[in-house]
Amino acid sequence: MSENYIQMIAEDKIYPIIRCTDAEYAIQTARALVEGGIRIVEMNVEHPSIYDAIKEVSKFAHVCAGGIITSLQADAAFESGAEMFSSPIFQMSLIKISKNKRVPFIAGATTANEAYNAWKSRIPLIKIFPTEALGGVRYIEDILRQMPFLKLLPMGNIKLNEVVTYIKAGAVAVGVGRDFYQGFEPKVITARTKDILKQIKGYEKWTSKK
Repeated sequence: MSENYIQMIAEDKIYPIIRCTDAEYAIQTARALVEGGIRIVEMNVEHPSIYDAIKEVSKFAHVCAGGIITSLQADAAFESGAEMFSSPIFQMSLIKISKNKRVPFIAGATTANEAYNAWKSRIPLIKIFPTEALGGVRYIEDILRQMPFLKLLPMGNIKLNEVVTYIKAGAVAVGVGRDFYQGFEPKVITARTKDILKQIKGYEKWTSKK
């Protein structure tokens, strides 16, 4: 089951991250994303109210609890219905949580060395954060040029209109946060979701014909 979630992210290639302190807003946003075709959504647990949001969203979508740093956060997230978790850091204590609970863990990395160490620890998907601040698409290309075996998930101030470019650079999937939803009504978020999924499928069809 753990690998299925990672495979799902790799298939969809777009990975939305909801980061806010309003549980109801988080739920509405997640629902709009799912109606547009999203299957897995990351919900950052920067505020206690988000655990309640996870409980509700897990009824209609697969939830990855984001921003997990401690075991207490992880326990609360899983009790609320999260099926996997991610962190901005790479720590052995988090790997132990993943193994003990048999849930997928997306570890955070900044440098090529951190990404390599995460790969050696059998992390199935490595989050490169904050990608834009580190150099954007060029940074991902540079890492993969040396280590093409890494499965990278860039995120950090990435815009929807940059997603296909990151996929072309070799990213397994691309994480998009506030640019996906902030300032938009639910129906617009759904429309934006359908549009980016259509763009990704179009690119995949084009590359398969080459």
